[in-house]
Amino acid sequence: MPRTVPLRELAHGRTGDKGNRSNISVIARRRADWETLVAQVTVEAVARSLAHRRPSRVTRHLLPALAAMNFVIDDVLDGGVNDALNLDAHGKSLAFLVLDLPIRLTDTP
Repeated sequence: MPRTVPLRELAHGRTGDKGNRSNISVIARRRADWETLVAQVTVEAVARSLAHRRPSRVTRHLLPALAAMNFVIDDVLDGGVNDALNLDAHGKSLAFLVLDLPIRLTDTP
Protein backbone atom coordinates (compact mmCIF):
# COMPACT_ATOMS: atom_id res chain seq x y z
CA MET A 1 0.00 0.00 0.00
CA PRO A 2 1.44 3.42 -0.92
CA ARG A 3 2.36 5.78 1.88
CA THR A 4 4.15 9.09 2.28
CA VAL A 5 7.01 9.77 4.69
CA PRO A 6 9.19 12.82 5.29
CA LEU A 7 12.54 12.69 3.50
CA ARG A 8 14.34 12.65 6.87
CA GLU A 9 13.17 9.05 7.37
CA LEU A 10 15.11 7.98 4.27
CA ALA A 11 18.06 10.38 4.29
CA HIS A 12 20.13 12.72 6.36
CA GLY A 13 21.65 16.02 5.36
CA ARG A 14 24.91 17.96 5.49
CA THR A 15 25.17 21.64 4.73
CA GLY A 16 27.52 24.47 4.09
CA ASP A 17 27.28 28.11 3.19
CA LYS A 18 29.55 30.67 1.57
CA GLY A 19 28.38 34.18 0.99
CA ASN A 20 24.84 34.12 -0.33
CA ARG A 21 25.05 30.48 -1.49
CA SER A 22 24.07 27.39 0.46
CA ASN A 23 24.70 23.79 -0.38
CA ILE A 24 22.65 20.99 1.04
CA SER A 25 23.65 17.37 0.64
CA VAL A 26 21.02 14.66 0.93
CA ILE A 27 22.49 11.25 1.75
CA ALA A 28 20.37 8.09 1.58
CA ARG A 29 20.32 6.08 4.81
CA ARG A 30 19.93 2.90 2.72
CA ARG A 31 21.28 2.40 -0.79
CA ALA A 32 17.98 0.68 -1.67
CA ASP A 33 16.22 4.08 -1.41
CA TRP A 34 18.60 5.88 -3.80
CA GLU A 35 16.45 5.61 -6.96
CA THR A 36 13.35 6.79 -5.10
CA LEU A 37 15.25 9.80 -3.81
CA VAL A 38 16.65 10.67 -7.25
CA ALA A 39 13.15 10.54 -8.72
CA GLN A 40 11.49 12.65 -6.03
CA VAL A 41 14.10 14.98 -4.51
CA THR A 42 14.37 17.13 -7.60
CA VAL A 43 15.52 20.67 -8.26
CA GLU A 44 11.85 21.67 -8.50
CA ALA A 45 10.94 20.02 -5.17
CA VAL A 46 13.84 21.68 -3.35
CA ALA A 47 13.09 25.06 -4.95
CA ARG A 48 9.44 24.76 -3.82
CA SER A 49 10.49 23.91 -0.25
CA LEU A 50 12.67 27.05 -0.15
CA ALA A 51 10.41 29.32 -2.22
CA HIS A 52 9.85 31.72 0.68
CA ARG A 53 13.63 32.42 0.61
CA ARG A 54 13.46 33.26 -3.13
CA PRO A 55 16.54 31.41 -4.40
CA SER A 56 17.66 32.59 -7.83
CA ARG A 57 18.85 29.13 -8.86
CA VAL A 58 18.94 25.56 -7.54
CA THR A 59 21.36 23.06 -9.06
CA ARG A 60 21.51 19.33 -8.26
CA HIS A 61 24.64 17.20 -8.49
CA LEU A 62 24.17 13.43 -8.21
CA LEU A 63 26.78 11.35 -6.39
CA PRO A 64 25.59 7.77 -7.02
CA ALA A 65 28.70 6.09 -5.57
CA LEU A 66 27.77 7.72 -2.24
CA ALA A 67 24.00 7.39 -2.67
CA ALA A 68 23.93 11.16 -2.21
CA MET A 69 23.08 14.36 -4.01
CA ASN A 70 24.24 17.90 -3.46
CA PHE A 71 22.07 20.94 -4.06
CA VAL A 72 23.71 24.32 -4.65
CA ILE A 73 21.23 27.09 -3.88
CA ASP A 74 22.05 30.64 -4.96
CA ASP A 75 20.88 33.88 -3.34
CA VAL A 76 19.13 32.19 -0.44
CA LEU A 77 20.99 33.55 2.62
CA ASP A 78 19.87 37.20 2.73
CA GLY A 79 23.20 38.35 1.31
CA GLY A 80 25.25 35.98 3.45
CA VAL A 81 25.24 34.75 7.02
CA ASN A 82 27.38 37.61 8.32
CA ASP A 83 25.44 40.31 6.44
CA ALA A 84 21.91 39.07 7.08
CA LEU A 85 19.54 40.59 9.60
CA ASN A 86 17.73 37.26 9.62
CA LEU A 87 18.80 35.39 12.76
CA ASP A 88 18.44 31.99 11.12
CA ALA A 89 20.05 32.33 7.70
CA HIS A 90 22.44 29.40 7.95
CA GLY A 91 22.32 26.49 5.53
CA LYS A 92 21.76 24.11 8.45
CA SER A 93 18.30 25.48 9.12
CA LEU A 94 17.42 25.29 5.41
CA ALA A 95 18.36 21.60 5.35
CA PHE A 96 15.59 20.87 7.84
CA LEU A 97 13.07 22.30 5.37
CA VAL A 98 14.42 20.07 2.59
CA LEU A 99 14.41 17.01 4.87
CA ASP A 100 10.70 17.61 5.45
CA LEU A 101 9.88 16.97 1.76
CA PRO A 102 7.18 14.29 1.37
CA ILE A 103 8.43 11.09 -0.28
CA ARG A 104 5.90 8.64 -1.70
CA LEU A 105 6.73 5.01 -1.11
CA THR A 106 5.00 2.22 -2.99
CA ASP A 107 6.43 -0.72 -1.04
CA THR A 108 6.05 -0.97 2.72
CA PRO A 109 9.09 -2.29 4.61
